[in-house]
Amino acid sequence: MKATEVPEISGAYLFRPTPHADERGFFCRTFDADVVRSVGLDPAAFVQDSVSRSVRGVLRGLHLRSGAGEAKLVRCSNGRIFDVVVDLRPDSPTYLGRAFFELSGETQATLYIPAGCAHGFQSLTETSDVSYRIDRPHDPAEDVTIAFDDPDLAIDWPLPVTSVSARDREAPGLADFLKHREG
Repeated sequence: MKATEVPEISGAYLFRPTPHADERGFFCRTFDADVVRSVGLDPAAFVQDSVSRSVRGVLRGLHLRSGAGEAKLVRCSNGRIFDVVVDLRPDSPTYLGRAFFELSGETQATLYIPAGCAHGFQSLTETSDVSYRIDRPHDPAEDVTIAFDDPDLAIDWPLPVTSVSARDREAPGLADFLKHREG
């Protein structure tokens, strides 16, 4: 497993495993505490695992948490997704930076997203399973959503959006989020 810094998002990393494939399929390590530790992260900090399943065209996001935020490891274990991270940490050298990834069950790459960054993704295949490992227990009262179609972010989602949650559909834009946070 190899860790690579994400230049557009300070403190973000992409962890790429080495799947071992044969006629049966493949086997690979999806989490390695030593590799996580090698980039300055505490592997014991992750306290909760979750999974979502989405069908082609479904869009989830852009999500983040208020308060102390939430760092997470995100991996597409089955299918393919278009993944987006937006740096919303005012003191970050990559503030308002955006990074785009294609994560897939074929590569099993894991993306580390620092606390204070918004995250969203769109399913590119008939079924996509996405695993999350987060560093704080989830508290719905801290959930924050920013409009996935905000023109200030100008994210070029690869497929027509077939479904989003009501919360995501009604989310405020980036400017409203920034004004509310500052005020």
